[in-house]
Amino acid sequence: MHFLNIFFGSSKRKIKAFQLRNAIIIDVRTKEEFATGGIKNAINIPLNEIGQKIDTIKNYNKPVITCCVAGVRSRTAANILKTNGIKAINGGGWISLNKKLQFNPL
Repeated sequence: MHFLNIFFGSSKRKIKAFQLRNAIIIDVRTKEEFATGGIKNAINIPLNEIGQKIDTIKNYNKPVITCCVAGVRSRTAANILKTNGIKAINGGGWISLNKKLQFNPL
């Protein structure tokens, strides 16, 4: 199996595992970016507001999948959440994440 298939397959399985645990999706794009489209039921908390919303996010009492346009801001957000004791994973770009959420490993 090609290395990229292993990597992306693993990513899909991790996303699916979080999804099965009723993870919430936090889209960390700006409000303007989010208004142009996004994943159904995602919560928009721009990256520059994540630190101020830690208690709110903890109160959801669920794991978190973060997303943005390409995965850079969402990786930063996931790291901030993990540092604050929240189970989080970087879902990458929202379009790609939306496809991963549809992934069925069976």
